[in-house]
Amino acid sequence: MKKSYIWAGLLIFSLLVNACAAQPAEPTVSAEEIQQTAVAAAFTIVAETQAAIPTNTPVPPTETPTATPLPTDTPIPSPTLDPLVIPTFTTAPQTSGNTDPCNAPLPGSIDGKPTKIRLKNETKGSLVISLYLNKTPFGECGYRGYNLEKKGTTTITDLVQGCYNVSVFVTQPNKSTKAFGYGCINNPDLWEFKIFEENVILLSP
Repeated sequence: MKKSYIWAGLLIFSLLVNACAAQPAEPTVSAEEIQQTAVAAAFTIVAETQAAIPTNTPVPPTETPTATPLPTDTPIPSPTLDPLVIPTFTTAPQTSGNTDPCNAPLPGSIDGKPTKIRLKNETKGSLVISLYLNKTPFGECGYRGYNLEKKGTTTITDLVQGCYNVSVFVTQPNKSTKAFGYGCINNPDLWEFKIFEENVILLSP
């Protein structure tokens, strides 16, 4: 029994020896090959290092500024006068500003049949009155102006019979208005123009 174990062990040992003997021997590397490999690795490291360094991006070229010429003053040719042509100047015809004889103040003495006129202020303000006499058969016409205070009256005794236009500017504490009236007087009695804020009424005697 012991012999069989011995033979089995020898058999295994011989197989192992043969297996080891069958493996090819490891190739040997020469010193020259090692040097070439080191040089190639060194070049690879240098190339990778150069690739990793950031490169400066070139600035795009800018336009070179050029001097813009300044505007020059172009001389304006002076006007030339024809020595044979002499300029002439004409004056506009003068016109009188007032051609209407009735657009004037009434004189103190008026031709015509006399009458009496009272102006009465019925407003709460002061009055500026223009009393205008239309042209009479005697050719008399024109205007007179009067001022009346609040509730004031005035009587005029040097006027004549005829047709009158009355224009009034009323000045009150809170507002100003205009009033107008018209009436014809045909006798020497006392006639009255009553003046309100917006109209004028002629009252016969």
